[in-house]
Order: sequence, then structure tokens, then C-alpha cells
Amino acid sequence: MNIMLFHSAYGLRPAVRDAADRLRAAGHEVWTPDLFDGRTFETVEEGMACREEIGKDELLKRAVLAAAPYSERGLVYAGLSLGASLAQTLALGDERARGLLLLHGTSDLAPNVTVDELPVQLHVAEPDPFETDDWLSAWYLQMRRAGADVEVYRYAGAGHVYTDPELPDWDAEAAEATWRVALGFLDTL
Repeated sequence: MNIMLFHSAYGLRPAVRDAADRLRAAGHEVWTPDLFDGRTFETVEEGMACREEIGKDELLKRAVLAAAPYSERGLVYAGLSLGASLAQTLALGDERARGLLLLHGTSDLAPNVTVDELPVQLHVAEPDPFETDDWLSAWYLQMRRAGADVEVYRYAGAGHVYTDPELPDWDAEAAEATWRVALGFLDTL
């Protein structure tokens, strides 16, 4: 499988590279574009300030340009938190997308978006301050209405970006469970 993996607001940190290596070890080809030009952050606030500085449209443009050379191969779009929102936007707009793997985040859906049974898997903390229960319920229904085949996995007590061992959100058990399920998902595509 060809996977485009987008980093979170923390930037292209070692955990993102480790995730890509884990996916490669399972036989996938993975690209991890650096949308922040080498900058990484220790807090989500710093990362979100960088996102605001770059601008939402420019980040989306960078993501599109990173994926464009590979999209004809039929990409699985994947992302962590902020990167998940970018991955979702690209996957829903790419008729060749093979799947969508979301870790720690989702995004708004365009009102008229439709997909043909796009496989989507979401892994998110429970509770998650950025992905509230009400939001996730509405998101799930909108994704189903759009035609996506959606699976949602919640991890009680985990922090927002619980797959990064260098962050306070780290939860080893939830991270391992996430990767086990995600790798199984990718094997079905």
C-alpha cells in the first residue's frame, strides 16, 4: 500500500518517522512530508501558532503538492491530529484514494462530498478535548452519509496524541492497540 502520512501540529517529530518505519516494516511504501519546513514543537499551542502563521490554505496547498506525485498510485491518506484533518480533506477529494487512516483527529466535511465506500478508520482518545463526543457523533454520521465505510476506535484515558512517546499524552497500551488495529485495516485495502 502507498501511504501519505501527515504530521500533527507538533511537526515532523521522531514519533512520525517511527510510525512511518512501522508501516514500512509491514510492507507499505510511506511518505512523510514536512509541512512546517523543519520546525517541531514541544506544545500544541506552539504548533497551532505555527499553523496560524503558515495559514490553513497554505498548509492544504503544501499537503496537496506533497501527495500529487503519488496520487495516481491510489494512496491511503493518513495523519496525526492536524495531519489527520489534512489527510481527510485530501482523501475525500481524491477519487483514487484507497483508504483513510485518522489518528487523533478529524475535520469538517464539505456539504456535498461523496465517496464510493471509502474505507475509513479513526483512532481517538476518550475523552479528547479536540474531538468531543458530540463532534464525533456528527462527524461519523456525515461520513456515512457521504458514502464512507467508517470504523471508530476510542481509547479510554489516553491523551490526545497518545502515540507519541515524547509527549505527556503518551499511552503505550493504547498506542500498541492502535497500531495493531491500523495495520490490520491496511492489510484489508
